[in-house]
Amino acid sequence: MRRAAITTAFCFLAALACMEAPVQDEASDGGGAYEVVHGWPALPDGYTLGQVTGVDVDSQNRVWVFHRAERPVLCIDGDTGEIVSSFGDGFFDNEHGLQVDASGNVWVTDANTHVVEQYSPEGELLQTIGVKGEAGEDEMRFNKPTDLDFGPDGSIYVTDGYGNNRVVKLDSEGKFVKAWGTKGEGPGEFDTPHGIAVGADGRVYIADRGNSRVQVFDADGEFIAEWKSDQIGRPWGVDVDSDGNVLVADGGDLTNTAYDRNGALLVSPGGDVLERWGSYGSQDGQFYWAHDIAVGADGSVYVVDVNVGMRVQKFVRK
Repeated sequence: MRRAAITTAFCFLAALACMEAPVQDEASDGGGAYEVVHGWPALPDGYTLGQVTGVDVDSQNRVWVFHRAERPVLCIDGDTGEIVSSFGDGFFDNEHGLQVDASGNVWVTDANTHVVEQYSPEGELLQTIGVKGEAGEDEMRFNKPTDLDFGPDGSIYVTDGYGNNRVVKLDSEGKFVKAWGTKGEGPGEFDTPHGIAVGADGRVYIADRGNSRVQVFDADGEFIAEWKSDQIGRPWGVDVDSDGNVLVADGGDLTNTAYDRNGALLVSPGGDVLERWGSYGSQDGQFYWAHDIAVGADGSVYVVDVNVGMRVQKFVRK
């Protein structure tokens, strides 16, 4: 009787361990039409990435990566995966969002210092928007901004996400135009607006992470639609391709179990999920808290991992 009880207890604990431990024995792309490019990027010997939070692709097919380690802004050749240049040692307190404008300048959000900054490709500071070190909710201040993107007319949109739960629209010179959003679950309300992308038609897509949805607005902040489903998951980052499709990084629910949900998605302009690929884990083609996503002009997709993952992966069509 005692042996049977011990055996039963052992089986229960073993089953529990299997439930809680991430299944990472084999690399998996989770299906879909995309496959990981093995060995990309080609980092120098001894160099490792920190927590990678932001990614974008410029007009020269160079991949710009924002990460929490030395040389926090990296420029990587999209084809070879080799580091072209870097800058930013000592510049930032909490690296978060990154976007490259039409002129090739690099814009970033520093969540802990509450600012948006513009740099030349060589790392020269060109502009600071917000009051460094001061949090606020007015026309001059942000409170832990998370990401940014640009409208077709050069307008700047900032997800003022960790502190204020709003979106701020600036003109092309960085002057305040308007803001919308507050804490909540309704249309136009947010719970950690974490990522943002603007399409060629001016539509604004917000990864409303805490509410597990993408919200869609027009250029003036008028609510258009909500995308929310098991397939969409919990969006952390978004981008828009040349066809108007939306790329979504589903970073899961901030857990550390094999049953967390991570993946990348291709969504039509109308909100239909066209492709989903990837799974939870640390092998090639898997994600461990997918934090941001970007698509190049050639259709290649780049997904960055924060927390344990600490990497950027490149995906191409099969």
